[in-house]
Amino acid sequence: MKAREVKRAKLCAKYAEKRAQLKAEGNFDALQSLPKNASPVRLHNRCKLTGRPRGYMRQFGISRIQFREMASAGLIPGVKKASW
Repeated sequence: MKAREVKRAKLCAKYAEKRAQLKAEGNFDALQSLPKNASPVRLHNRCKLTGRPRGYMRQFGISRIQFREMASAGLIPGVKKASW
């Protein structure tokens, strides 16, 4: 799944300028003919360590589960364990 997300991100970056140009012109038929994965809506945030799509924390780039494990191990500075 991580590889698929990387592929989508590359495709999205490749067609970003063209999408913006077609939207500005109002040419929605040509916009429809672009690849589906070129749309930025299809990108999904994933944990950098596990690839988990849910419970993603943007500030750290990891899932809540990985955050909790790393905080408990003392790998994230400034985080104290409360009752979780």
